Amino acid sequence: MAARSSAYPFYSFLFISSILFISHINATQTQAKPPVVKGLSYSFYSKTCPKLETIVRNHLQKVFKNDNGQAPALLRIFFHDCFVQGCDGSVLLDGSPGERDQPANIGIRSEALQTIDDIRALAHKECGRIVSCADITVLAARDAVFLSGGPNYAVPLGRRDGISFSTSGTKNLPSPLNTTSATLDAFAAQSFDVTDVVALSGAHTFGRAHCRTFFNRLSPLDPNMDKTLAKQLQATCPDANSGNTANLDIRTPKVFDNKYYLDLMNRQGVFTSDQDLLTDKRTKGLVNAFALNQTLFFEKFVDAVVRLSQLDVLTGSQGEIRGKCNVVNSSKKSLLMSAVEEVVQFVDQF
Repeated sequence: MAARSSAYPFYSFLFISSILFISHINATQTQAKPPVVKGLSYSFYSKTCPKLETIVRNHLQKVFKNDNGQAPALLRIFFHDCFVQGCDGSVLLDGSPGERDQPANIGIRSEALQTIDDIRALAHKECGRIVSCADITVLAARDAVFLSGGPNYAVPLGRRDGISFSTSGTKNLPSPLNTTSATLDAFAAQSFDVTDVVALSGAHTFGRAHCRTFFNRLSPLDPNMDKTLAKQLQATCPDANSGNTANLDIRTPKVFDNKYYLDLMNRQGVFTSDQDLLTDKRTKGLVNAFALNQTLFFEKFVDAVVRLSQLDVLTGSQGEIRGKCNVVNSSKKSLLMSAVEEVVQFVDQF
Protein backbone atom coordinates (compact mmCIF):
# COMPACT_ATOMS: atom_id res chain seq x y z
CA MET A 1 0.00 0.00 0.00
CA ALA A 2 2.80 2.42 0.85
CA ALA A 3 4.48 1.90 -2.50
CA ARG A 4 1.16 2.39 -4.29
CA SER A 5 0.41 5.64 -2.39
CA SER A 6 3.82 7.08 -3.14
CA ALA A 7 3.17 6.58 -6.83
CA TYR A 8 0.11 8.86 -6.82
CA PRO A 9 2.02 12.17 -6.87
CA PHE A 10 4.14 10.90 -9.77
CA TYR A 11 1.12 9.89 -11.84
CA SER A 12 -0.61 13.16 -10.96
CA PHE A 13 2.45 14.99 -12.23
CA LEU A 14 2.36 13.00 -15.47
CA PHE A 15 -1.34 13.71 -15.88
CA ILE A 16 -0.90 17.45 -15.38
CA SER A 17 2.13 17.48 -17.67
CA SER A 18 0.14 15.67 -20.34
CA ILE A 19 -2.60 18.28 -20.16
CA LEU A 20 -0.04 21.06 -20.51
CA PHE A 21 1.66 19.27 -23.40
CA ILE A 22 -1.59 18.67 -25.27
CA SER A 23 -2.61 22.29 -24.70
CA HIS A 24 0.76 23.40 -25.97
CA ILE A 25 0.47 21.26 -29.12
CA ASN A 26 -3.06 22.53 -29.82
CA ALA A 27 -1.93 26.12 -29.40
CA THR A 28 1.09 25.74 -31.64
CA GLN A 29 -0.69 24.29 -34.64
CA THR A 30 0.47 26.09 -37.78
CA GLN A 31 -1.84 28.90 -38.80
CA ALA A 32 -1.80 30.93 -41.98
CA LYS A 33 -0.83 34.56 -41.54
CA PRO A 34 -3.82 36.91 -41.42
CA PRO A 35 -4.96 37.94 -44.89
CA VAL A 36 -4.61 41.64 -45.74
CA VAL A 37 -7.88 43.50 -46.16
CA LYS A 38 -8.42 45.01 -49.61
CA GLY A 39 -7.09 48.56 -49.67
CA LEU A 40 -4.40 47.96 -47.06
CA SER A 41 -0.78 47.04 -47.76
CA TYR A 42 2.46 46.43 -45.91
CA SER A 43 4.12 48.84 -48.36
CA PHE A 44 1.37 51.45 -48.52
CA TYR A 45 3.63 54.43 -47.71
CA SER A 46 6.85 53.05 -49.19
CA LYS A 47 6.93 55.73 -51.88
CA THR A 48 4.78 58.53 -50.45
CA CYS A 49 6.10 58.57 -46.86
CA PRO A 50 9.03 56.13 -46.58
CA LYS A 51 10.22 57.53 -43.24
CA LEU A 52 6.84 57.16 -41.52
CA GLU A 53 7.64 54.18 -39.30
CA THR A 54 11.00 55.67 -38.33
CA ILE A 55 9.25 58.92 -37.37
CA VAL A 56 6.79 57.05 -35.17
CA ARG A 57 9.37 54.87 -33.44
CA ASN A 58 11.90 57.66 -32.86
CA HIS A 59 9.27 59.92 -31.34
CA LEU A 60 7.92 57.21 -29.06
CA GLN A 61 11.40 56.34 -27.83
CA LYS A 62 11.68 59.93 -26.58
CA VAL A 63 8.19 59.90 -25.09
CA PHE A 64 8.68 56.62 -23.22
CA LYS A 65 11.96 57.80 -21.69
CA ASN A 66 9.97 60.40 -19.78
CA ASP A 67 6.66 58.58 -19.42
CA ASN A 68 6.67 54.82 -20.02
CA GLY A 69 3.07 54.68 -18.80
CA GLN A 70 2.05 55.94 -22.20
CA ALA A 71 2.97 52.60 -23.78
CA PRO A 72 0.02 50.62 -22.34
CA ALA A 73 -2.16 53.70 -22.79
CA LEU A 74 -1.44 53.74 -26.53
CA LEU A 75 -2.20 50.04 -26.84
CA ARG A 76 -5.49 50.57 -25.01
CA ILE A 77 -6.46 53.44 -27.33
CA PHE A 78 -5.80 51.20 -30.33
CA PHE A 79 -7.91 48.36 -28.95
CA HIS A 80 -10.78 50.62 -27.87
CA ASP A 81 -10.77 52.27 -31.28
CA CYS A 82 -10.82 49.08 -33.36
CA PHE A 83 -13.34 47.19 -31.24
CA VAL A 84 -16.12 49.78 -31.45
CA GLN A 85 -16.71 50.57 -35.13
CA GLY A 86 -13.45 49.49 -36.68
CA CYS A 87 -9.96 50.98 -36.79
CA ASP A 88 -11.00 54.43 -37.99
CA GLY A 89 -9.69 56.74 -35.27
CA SER A 90 -13.19 57.38 -33.91
CA VAL A 91 -12.05 57.16 -30.28
CA LEU A 92 -9.74 60.11 -30.94
CA LEU A 93 -12.64 62.42 -31.83
CA ASP A 94 -13.91 64.96 -29.33
CA GLY A 95 -17.65 64.78 -28.74
CA SER A 96 -20.47 66.05 -26.54
CA PRO A 97 -20.34 63.32 -25.42
CA GLY A 98 -17.96 61.23 -27.51
CA GLU A 99 -16.67 57.68 -27.26
CA ARG A 100 -14.07 58.64 -24.65
CA ASP A 101 -16.79 59.96 -22.33
CA GLN A 102 -18.46 56.56 -22.07
CA PRO A 103 -17.90 54.33 -18.97
CA ALA A 104 -15.81 51.75 -20.86
CA ASN A 105 -13.32 54.44 -21.92
CA ILE A 106 -12.87 56.26 -18.62
CA GLY A 107 -9.18 56.65 -17.84
CA ILE A 108 -7.88 56.97 -21.40
CA ARG A 109 -4.84 59.19 -20.96
CA SER A 110 -4.93 62.63 -22.55
CA GLU A 111 -1.12 62.55 -22.81
CA ALA A 112 -1.29 59.49 -25.06
CA LEU A 113 -3.93 61.14 -27.23
CA GLN A 114 -1.64 64.14 -27.57
CA THR A 115 1.24 61.86 -28.51
CA ILE A 116 -0.78 60.46 -31.40
CA ASP A 117 -1.51 63.96 -32.65
CA ASP A 118 2.13 64.98 -32.20
CA ILE A 119 3.18 62.08 -34.42
CA ARG A 120 0.49 63.11 -36.91
CA ALA A 121 2.03 66.61 -37.05
CA LEU A 122 5.50 65.18 -37.63
CA ALA A 123 4.28 62.83 -40.37
CA HIS A 124 2.32 65.53 -42.15
CA LYS A 125 5.26 67.91 -42.00
CA GLU A 126 7.47 65.26 -43.58
CA CYS A 127 5.06 63.91 -46.18
CA GLY A 128 2.03 66.15 -46.43
CA ARG A 129 -1.45 65.24 -45.30
CA ILE A 130 -1.48 61.66 -46.49
CA VAL A 131 -1.13 59.63 -43.25
CA SER A 132 -4.31 58.94 -41.31
CA CYS A 133 -4.67 59.19 -37.56
CA ALA A 134 -6.04 55.63 -37.70
CA ASP A 135 -2.78 54.35 -39.19
CA ILE A 136 -0.74 56.33 -36.66
CA THR A 137 -2.79 54.80 -33.83
CA VAL A 138 -2.00 51.30 -35.13
CA LEU A 139 1.72 52.06 -35.53
CA ALA A 140 1.91 53.67 -32.08
CA ALA A 141 0.33 50.59 -30.51
CA ARG A 142 2.76 48.30 -32.35
CA ASP A 143 5.76 50.30 -31.16
CA ALA A 144 4.35 50.54 -27.64
CA VAL A 145 4.55 46.73 -27.56
CA PHE A 146 7.98 46.48 -29.16
CA LEU A 147 9.65 49.29 -27.19
CA SER A 148 8.40 47.68 -23.97
CA GLY A 149 10.09 44.36 -24.70
CA GLY A 150 7.47 42.71 -26.88
CA PRO A 151 7.63 41.38 -30.43
CA ASN A 152 8.44 43.53 -33.43
CA TYR A 153 5.93 42.92 -36.20
CA ALA A 154 4.69 44.47 -39.42
CA VAL A 155 1.19 45.91 -39.78
CA PRO A 156 -0.64 46.63 -43.04
CA LEU A 157 -1.40 50.32 -43.56
CA GLY A 158 -3.69 52.47 -45.66
CA ARG A 159 -6.58 53.15 -43.28
CA ARG A 160 -8.65 56.30 -43.64
CA ASP A 161 -10.11 58.26 -40.73
CA GLY A 162 -13.79 58.05 -39.92
CA ILE A 163 -15.99 61.14 -39.84
CA SER A 164 -18.22 59.92 -37.01
CA PHE A 165 -18.03 58.10 -33.68
CA SER A 166 -20.28 55.65 -31.84
CA THR A 167 -21.12 56.08 -28.17
CA SER A 168 -23.44 53.07 -28.21
CA GLY A 169 -20.72 50.91 -29.75
CA THR A 170 -18.58 51.22 -26.62
CA LYS A 171 -21.05 48.90 -24.88
CA ASN A 172 -19.55 46.09 -26.96
CA LEU A 173 -16.11 46.51 -25.37
CA PRO A 174 -15.22 43.56 -23.12
CA SER A 175 -15.50 44.46 -19.45
CA PRO A 176 -12.88 43.69 -16.79
CA LEU A 177 -15.81 42.44 -14.69
CA ASN A 178 -16.71 39.75 -17.25
CA THR A 179 -16.52 36.02 -16.76
CA THR A 180 -14.68 34.09 -19.46
CA SER A 181 -17.97 33.16 -21.13
CA ALA A 182 -18.93 36.82 -21.52
CA THR A 183 -15.44 37.71 -22.75
CA LEU A 184 -15.46 34.90 -25.33
CA ASP A 185 -18.89 36.03 -26.54
CA ALA A 186 -17.71 39.63 -26.95
CA PHE A 187 -14.73 38.56 -29.05
CA ALA A 188 -16.67 35.95 -31.01
CA ALA A 189 -18.91 38.76 -32.25
CA GLN A 190 -15.78 40.11 -33.95
CA SER A 191 -14.76 36.65 -35.25
CA PHE A 192 -12.00 36.00 -32.70
CA ASP A 193 -11.55 32.53 -31.23
CA VAL A 194 -10.43 31.24 -27.84
CA THR A 195 -6.71 31.43 -28.67
CA ASP A 196 -7.14 35.03 -29.80
CA VAL A 197 -8.90 35.94 -26.56
CA VAL A 198 -6.21 34.50 -24.31
CA ALA A 199 -3.42 36.02 -26.41
CA LEU A 200 -4.99 39.49 -26.58
CA SER A 201 -5.67 39.37 -22.84
CA GLY A 202 -1.89 39.24 -22.50
CA ALA A 203 -1.90 42.97 -23.26
CA HIS A 204 -2.52 43.28 -19.52
CA THR A 205 1.11 42.32 -18.99
CA PHE A 206 1.78 46.04 -18.54
CA GLY A 207 -0.24 49.06 -17.46
CA ARG A 208 -2.33 50.00 -14.46
CA ALA A 209 -5.97 49.68 -13.46
CA HIS A 210 -8.31 51.98 -11.53
CA CYS A 211 -9.90 50.69 -8.35
CA ARG A 212 -13.44 50.60 -9.76
CA THR A 213 -12.35 48.00 -12.35
CA PHE A 214 -11.40 45.36 -9.79
CA PHE A 215 -12.98 46.41 -6.47
CA ASN A 216 -15.68 43.76 -7.06
CA ARG A 217 -13.01 41.19 -6.17
CA LEU A 218 -12.12 42.90 -2.89
CA SER A 219 -15.56 43.39 -1.41
CA PRO A 220 -16.51 40.65 -0.92
CA LEU A 221 -13.09 39.05 -1.21
CA ASP A 222 -12.75 36.73 -4.19
CA PRO A 223 -11.50 33.33 -2.94
CA ASN A 224 -9.66 32.95 -6.26
CA MET A 225 -7.37 35.87 -5.44
CA ASP A 226 -4.01 35.37 -3.75
CA LYS A 227 -4.37 36.63 -0.15
CA THR A 228 -1.15 38.68 -0.19
CA LEU A 229 -2.22 40.45 -3.37
CA ALA A 230 -5.70 41.00 -1.93
CA LYS A 231 -4.23 42.78 1.11
CA GLN A 232 -2.09 44.98 -1.11
CA LEU A 233 -5.04 45.91 -3.30
CA GLN A 234 -7.28 46.59 -0.30
CA ALA A 235 -4.68 48.99 1.04
CA THR A 236 -4.52 50.71 -2.34
CA CYS A 237 -8.29 50.78 -2.82
CA PRO A 238 -10.24 51.45 0.39
CA ASP A 239 -13.34 51.87 -1.80
CA ALA A 240 -14.36 51.57 -5.43
CA ASN A 241 -14.26 55.32 -5.98
CA SER A 242 -10.65 55.74 -4.91
CA GLY A 243 -8.53 57.51 -7.51
CA ASN A 244 -5.61 55.14 -6.94
CA THR A 245 -4.36 52.59 -9.44
CA ALA A 246 -2.64 49.20 -9.28
CA ASN A 247 -0.30 47.32 -11.59
CA LEU A 248 -2.00 44.70 -13.76
CA ASP A 249 1.14 42.53 -13.72
CA ILE A 250 2.80 42.37 -10.32
CA ARG A 251 6.02 40.80 -11.65
CA THR A 252 7.16 43.02 -14.54
CA PRO A 253 4.57 45.83 -14.74
CA LYS A 254 6.47 47.92 -17.29
CA VAL A 255 7.56 45.09 -19.59
CA PHE A 256 5.59 43.39 -22.35
CA ASP A 257 6.29 39.70 -21.64
CA ASN A 258 4.47 36.53 -20.59
CA LYS A 259 4.63 37.12 -16.82
CA TYR A 260 0.94 38.03 -16.84
CA TYR A 261 0.18 34.35 -17.37
CA LEU A 262 2.40 33.38 -14.44
CA ASP A 263 0.38 35.83 -12.37
CA LEU A 264 -2.80 34.00 -13.33
CA MET A 265 -1.29 30.62 -12.45
CA ASN A 266 -0.52 32.02 -8.99
CA ARG A 267 -4.00 33.55 -8.56
CA GLN A 268 -2.51 37.02 -8.90
CA GLY A 269 -4.61 38.34 -11.77
CA VAL A 270 -6.25 41.67 -11.00
CA PHE A 271 -9.40 41.68 -13.15
CA THR A 272 -12.17 39.10 -12.95
CA SER A 273 -11.82 38.70 -16.73
CA ASP A 274 -8.15 37.86 -16.30
CA GLN A 275 -8.18 35.41 -13.41
CA ASP A 276 -11.23 33.59 -14.70
CA LEU A 277 -9.19 32.49 -17.74
CA LEU A 278 -7.43 30.01 -15.45
CA THR A 279 -10.63 28.54 -14.06
CA ASP A 280 -12.42 28.02 -17.38
CA LYS A 281 -11.55 24.72 -19.06
CA ARG A 282 -11.68 26.35 -22.51
CA THR A 283 -8.88 28.78 -21.70
CA LYS A 284 -6.86 27.22 -18.87
CA GLY A 285 -4.60 25.16 -21.15
CA LEU A 286 -3.68 28.23 -23.19
CA VAL A 287 -2.85 30.22 -20.05
CA ASN A 288 -0.50 27.42 -19.00
CA ALA A 289 1.04 27.17 -22.49
CA PHE A 290 1.71 30.90 -22.73
CA ALA A 291 3.16 30.95 -19.21
CA LEU A 292 5.63 28.27 -20.23
CA ASN A 293 6.49 29.64 -23.65
CA GLN A 294 6.86 33.38 -24.26
CA THR A 295 7.68 32.83 -27.94
CA LEU A 296 4.36 31.05 -28.38
CA PHE A 297 2.52 33.90 -26.66
CA PHE A 298 4.20 36.50 -28.89
CA GLU A 299 3.34 34.48 -32.00
CA LYS A 300 -0.35 34.20 -31.13
CA PHE A 301 -0.56 37.79 -29.92
CA VAL A 302 0.85 39.12 -33.20
CA ASP A 303 -1.51 36.97 -35.24
CA ALA A 304 -4.54 38.24 -33.31
CA VAL A 305 -3.51 41.88 -33.07
CA VAL A 306 -2.78 42.18 -36.82
CA ARG A 307 -6.26 40.86 -37.55
CA LEU A 308 -7.70 43.20 -34.92
CA SER A 309 -5.98 46.13 -36.65
CA GLN A 310 -7.95 45.39 -39.82
CA LEU A 311 -11.46 45.35 -38.35
CA ASP A 312 -13.94 47.29 -40.51
CA VAL A 313 -11.28 49.66 -41.86
CA LEU A 314 -12.04 52.54 -44.21
CA THR A 315 -9.92 52.59 -47.36
CA GLY A 316 -9.71 54.25 -50.77
CA SER A 317 -12.11 57.19 -50.97
CA GLN A 318 -13.91 56.33 -47.73
CA GLY A 319 -13.57 58.66 -44.76
CA GLU A 320 -10.82 61.28 -44.81
CA ILE A 321 -7.31 62.11 -43.66
CA ARG A 322 -7.81 64.33 -40.63
CA GLY A 323 -5.75 67.48 -40.24
CA LYS A 324 -6.07 67.08 -36.46
CA CYS A 325 -6.83 63.76 -34.86
CA ASN A 326 -9.49 65.01 -32.46
CA VAL A 327 -11.76 66.75 -35.00
CA VAL A 328 -13.09 65.97 -38.47
CA ASN A 329 -11.99 68.23 -41.29
CA SER A 330 -14.14 71.24 -42.13
CA SER A 331 -15.24 71.33 -45.74
CA LYS A 332 -15.24 75.12 -45.60
CA LYS A 333 -11.50 75.39 -44.94
CA SER A 334 -9.29 76.00 -47.94
CA LEU A 335 -6.27 73.83 -48.53
CA LEU A 336 -4.10 76.93 -47.95
CA MET A 337 -5.61 77.61 -44.52
CA SER A 338 -5.22 73.95 -43.57
CA ALA A 339 -1.56 74.01 -44.57
CA VAL A 340 -0.96 77.18 -42.55
CA GLU A 341 -2.59 75.61 -39.48
CA GLU A 342 -0.36 72.56 -39.84
CA VAL A 343 2.80 74.69 -39.82
CA VAL A 344 1.65 76.86 -36.91
CA GLN A 345 0.65 73.85 -34.81
CA PHE A 346 3.95 72.11 -35.49
CA VAL A 347 5.93 75.21 -34.44
CA ASP A 348 3.85 75.59 -31.28
CA GLN A 349 4.43 71.97 -30.29
CA PHE A 350 8.14 71.95 -30.81
